[in-house]
Amino acid sequence: MTQRLRVAVLAGGPSAEHEVSLQSAQAVLNALPRDLYEPIAIIIDRQGRWPVELRRDLADVVFPVLHGPFGEDGVLQGHLETLGIPYVGCGVLASAVAMDKVAMRRAFLAENIPVTPHVWFTEHEWRTTTDLWSVVKSLDWPMYVKPANMGSSIGISRVTSMEELRAGVELAFTHDRVVIVEQGVNARELICGVLGGYDDPLASVPGELNVRGAWLDYEAKYLSRADIATIPAALPERVAEDARELALRAFRAIGGYGLSRVDFLYEQDTGRLYVLEINTMPGFTPRSVYAKSWAASGVPYRDLLRRLIDLAFARSGS
Repeated sequence: MTQRLRVAVLAGGPSAEHEVSLQSAQAVLNALPRDLYEPIAIIIDRQGRWPVELRRDLADVVFPVLHGPFGEDGVLQGHLETLGIPYVGCGVLASAVAMDKVAMRRAFLAENIPVTPHVWFTEHEWRTTTDLWSVVKSLDWPMYVKPANMGSSIGISRVTSMEELRAGVELAFTHDRVVIVEQGVNARELICGVLGGYDDPLASVPGELNVRGAWLDYEAKYLSRADIATIPAALPERVAEDARELALRAFRAIGGYGLSRVDFLYEQDTGRLYVLEINTMPGFTPRSVYAKSWAASGVPYRDLLRRLIDLAFARSGS
């Protein structure tokens, strides 16, 4: 009998997305084929403490199912690089660029990838300005206020007045010292999964997020039982193909590897597509739109996990 590969599934961590990470990791642990893999669950606590020292003799490959700062921003990836253990997902640079919404947009703009109008500022700049409106006057209401480094819709506010803007900025500053404010557009929210290496990534069929309120917040994404996406999305063939092409361009713009989920805004009246963001470790919960988009593209969940683990070994040369 072929010896099973030991897969260390990392979860938890000190970010605000700790609970989401636990849900994602449990789904991965449940689905890993036991005839091929020996799963090892490693739950990092909210203070960043590990229950066991990760070593090369403990695991053959690492599946880091952590979201947000510490797990998705290059910090963990750098640690795994120093240990010399193959791991699933993007490397240090791609993870860091994608986690930082300001750096991500700079990378997109350098590659002529369309993004919505936006401004960003540090906490010091915000608190020392004498005219707050001057900071955002290039944008129109509604606006979306976001911490530069966070995911899962945590710390995000939709604002339609200066009073709401001030409150939204204060909330965002509880998560990061840099805040980005984006122009709201009347658009459908689309997603597209990317899977593959540096030279041959593939894009899934696009899906559409079912936004029932003003926007898809944390509660709708992770606490509601309602289906949050329609996959594949009902789109003209040209728009679907453009979304897939833009997803691959966004993936290459950050130097992505393994997997990412690219989020879009589709302005139906004008036909414009904007890349909203790219997530290098999207949710792997049973309701994950990333997994569902690949299932609709002919790659079921277990095969998706196998491909990602194979890609981890391919990058390391193992």
